[in-house]
Amino acid sequence: MTRTARFLAAALAALGLAAAVPAQAIPQVVLVQNSGWMEPFYADPKSPFKPLVAALVDSVVQPGDALVLAAFNQSQPGAPSPRGLLSEQAGGATAAHVRDALAGLETARKPQGGALADTDLGEAVTASIDGVLRGKPGLVWLFTNNRNSPNNDQATAQRNRDFYGLIHRGPAIAKALAFPLRMPVQGAHYRANGLMVYVFAVGAEGERALDQLVAEGRVKRVITEPPARLKPLDRDTVRLVPRRVEDAPGVAMSMDANGVLRADVAPGALEPFATVRWNLENTIYPYTIVGASVGARSVLNGANHRIVLEDGSVERLAPGKQAPLVSRVQLPVAQLPGTWSLDALKAAGSAFVLPGRIELQLHGQKLALSQAFRARMAALFPGDPLPDIFTPPAEVHDSIARLPVEVRVHYGSGPLYAAIGAALALLAAGAAAAWAYARPRRVHLTVEDELRTVRTRAGAVQPIYDKAGNQVARLKTTLFGHELIDLRDGAQVRLGR
Repeated sequence: MTRTARFLAAALAALGLAAAVPAQAIPQVVLVQNSGWMEPFYADPKSPFKPLVAALVDSVVQPGDALVLAAFNQSQPGAPSPRGLLSEQAGGATAAHVRDALAGLETARKPQGGALADTDLGEAVTASIDGVLRGKPGLVWLFTNNRNSPNNDQATAQRNRDFYGLIHRGPAIAKALAFPLRMPVQGAHYRANGLMVYVFAVGAEGERALDQLVAEGRVKRVITEPPARLKPLDRDTVRLVPRRVEDAPGVAMSMDANGVLRADVAPGALEPFATVRWNLENTIYPYTIVGASVGARSVLNGANHRIVLEDGSVERLAPGKQAPLVSRVQLPVAQLPGTWSLDALKAAGSAFVLPGRIELQLHGQKLALSQAFRARMAALFPGDPLPDIFTPPAEVHDSIARLPVEVRVHYGSGPLYAAIGAALALLAAGAAAAWAYARPRRVHLTVEDELRTVRTRAGAVQPIYDKAGNQVARLKTTLFGHELIDLRDGAQVRLGR
């Protein structure tokens, strides 16, 4: 940590901004710029700036999240930056708290001479990551007019390069999004057309929390503009949308609301390959994929299969646009349970699900900022060199996109009913055999002209005695009848009367 960062961390800790947060919480740091360039956002009586900050905090901070709200410009001796405005633990912050904290915030001035304060975006972000979050997972929000000129340095292009170097090459930031917003305001000294809202996800947990906020629409409740992705640029740059399956009767593909590809397979579908026509969609706004070679494979139940593409390249694919892609896909016929298997019987009436994924690799990926985004940035931030440097790092050449897949086989209830019927029949037969085996029986014998009745049951062997008490035979009883065994020579014993 640099001396400046250590100083800022100590200052923030003294203000109570670096207090411990619950282990399960995702702390959020909200940085609000109040340097001289922000004067119209504070001076204009119709400025929606402060209400926007309060509304966004109210939407994105959830129960269990800690909040730190701070104003920033550029740190000076006797005037540290960022300066804490509000610190709430475990989701205690509300829009009213934020409005109250922002109510008295004005444009900052330097401690000596009274000139309007300068701006250092990198300093504010570094202080938040190292001083407030202390390197732990979290989210850092940054509200700025996008003018980055420490010490009133006019070389803003270089300052912006330094700022984006921190974003792209800083290992702490896992994901970064930017929301350029139209916000025309007029002050006594300056006027502005737009505001930029950044959010930086620190660590893998911070990235998951940000993805969840976006997926749940919490950001979109307040900011309807699509986010411009700054980082990462080597993951999830495209996605596949199925159009049609050919040469494979009984196989259909669709996409559910969560972006999971579903391959519905009939139990009798035995074709090992299928031709699938897709739309390849650019999901990396605001970049156009100028060119890339495309490779693909499927991973199902631990088995990898190459997907053969008819045309393994993409060119001039604008953000949000789609291009047709034809592939030959190997179906997991051998990995699906048979109709009479235990898995199929358990899934009767529903579906047996085999999870997996499709991986797309873009090699030699070349990205360019879309012309529509350049024009929008020029209108919102006239004279700002940002659009010229809002580009990915030169070392980002490849990217990978993973599409979760569910192969679903729908088994009817017929085999299950047949299996249940067979089981019941076996059970009935077993019960009948047990009753026949256990029921008592009476056998009539004639011993030396004397009629006797013997009580016995299946499996029993009983001795037979003559009138003198001598054993002359034994009576063996089975499920199928009776017989005399070990009959003594000359004995007068017979079955029946």
